Amino acid sequence: MRGIGLNVLKPHLQTTIVTLLEAGTSQREIARVTGIDRKTIRAYQQRWASERANSPGVATGSPPQTPPPRPPAIVPPTVSACEPHREFIAAQLRLRRNFTSIYQDLVDQFGFTGAYNSVKRFAGKLREHEPEQFDRLEFAPGEEAQVDYGEGAPTRVPGTQRYRRPRLFVMTLRYSRRSFRRVVWKSSQETWAQLHEQAWRYFGGTTRYVVLDNLKEGVLAPDLYEPELNPVYAMVLRHYGVVADPARVRDPNRKGTVEHAIGHTQATALKGKRFESLEEQNAFLEHWETRWAAPRIHGSTRRQVEAMYQGERPHLKALPVSGVQYFKEVQRTVCDDTCIRIDHSSYAARPARIGSRVLVRLFDHYLEIRELRTQVLIRTHARVDRPGTVVLPDEERLFNPSRETRTLLRQAQEIGVAAHQLCQTLFAAEGRVGQRKLWGIVGLARRYPSRLVEQACQRALDEGIQSYKRIKALTEQLTTQALEQLNTPAQTEPVLTQQHRLIRDGQDYADLFTLGAQQSASLPLFNED
Repeated sequence: MRGIGLNVLKPHLQTTIVTLLEAGTSQREIARVTGIDRKTIRAYQQRWASERANSPGVATGSPPQTPPPRPPAIVPPTVSACEPHREFIAAQLRLRRNFTSIYQDLVDQFGFTGAYNSVKRFAGKLREHEPEQFDRLEFAPGEEAQVDYGEGAPTRVPGTQRYRRPRLFVMTLRYSRRSFRRVVWKSSQETWAQLHEQAWRYFGGTTRYVVLDNLKEGVLAPDLYEPELNPVYAMVLRHYGVVADPARVRDPNRKGTVEHAIGHTQATALKGKRFESLEEQNAFLEHWETRWAAPRIHGSTRRQVEAMYQGERPHLKALPVSGVQYFKEVQRTVCDDTCIRIDHSSYAARPARIGSRVLVRLFDHYLEIRELRTQVLIRTHARVDRPGTVVLPDEERLFNPSRETRTLLRQAQEIGVAAHQLCQTLFAAEGRVGQRKLWGIVGLARRYPSRLVEQACQRALDEGIQSYKRIKALTEQLTTQALEQLNTPAQTEPVLTQQHRLIRDGQDYADLFTLGAQQSASLPLFNED
């Protein structure tokens, strides 16, 4: 029955089926005992019956015996085609050359006809794997702490029946190996910084350094020489007097202590557990640290972790009295009213230019406006609760008829007393409409000398003039006269005058001369001897 397709069974299963059929066992029972499909059993039964009918000399009722399988032939080991070039390949491996370059040299220099995979297998067996050396790091008490994220135990998501693994934050003191553990659903810049604060409060002090991974919550731009820290994280470190020491990229061994603490927590404390809330898991972690992790004897130091922590605690730096005020950073464009928009409210941003981008730090009760590039502080405002509020001082408003009077009068007072008095008179007589004239008078001081504008205003007050055009004409007239005086050439010879209140009549001078002559004649003459 070569035409019948059969599932090829192993010889011992074929023998089992024939033996059970010979004993009169039903196909259903054979399928239950052996787990073989009934169709396969039926096909073997038909094949056995056909072979028994066509084979003379086979006793009726004796099924054919399947010969046992032959033992596999012993294949002699083959010699690699790379064997003749063993010394060359070994020398190239000592030079740290890769498999591809070795294969290419074999083909070019020795006419190698084998495949690249042959070279790869042969060279892989020859390569010496030197163990990597790790330095044993020792730190003084209170010198360093290490932080990292891991995964917590499955926890029920609030409001659902679904379980999810939260993020597990661990900070470990490098000297004593005492650890702080917390789980959170989501991480952010503020969450990362707050977890640090909670850990330092838990330990009762801070270390001088903290070693962290290059995750975005802590390091914005990883760099071997000058890593750029997250501004929120950097502010928290400055507040607590801690220096961040980010590990190099792809170098987790630098913070092996916290890596081991995370693995120990996951494998021992949280393995196979489920929690109904984050609070339940955090309470369990704190209990487990106090009850089991802290009293244990550390494998390397052979000392109790809690005892080492009590010895390290006096070396931790003191905590500041108050915590950190956290902020969020956003960028805004200065609008044409010199304000920025935050939560549907406007805040003054001068001296930032209109259209420029500024950096805004949002605190709980106030905000800071800083330059985007240098982050120099520009303005500080208290945050408002009512949307639509405009935080803009009156002196910075470009124009508002009900508020511009004080500004105009102040500018008039800078010109002089007469200008200030004239502007007050005009506003008292004409009200807000009179501000147009006030604008004009104040504007004259930008084109003409203030003393000339002051003289024109004084003449306007003396003559009862209330017209801006007349005041402007007076100012121009005074300016013209002042320019003419400057252009008049200086007189080189004095001009004699005959009329002056100090000059007497000519007869008086004649009488004076006559009197003098008479007195001179009456005086005695002196002899030469």
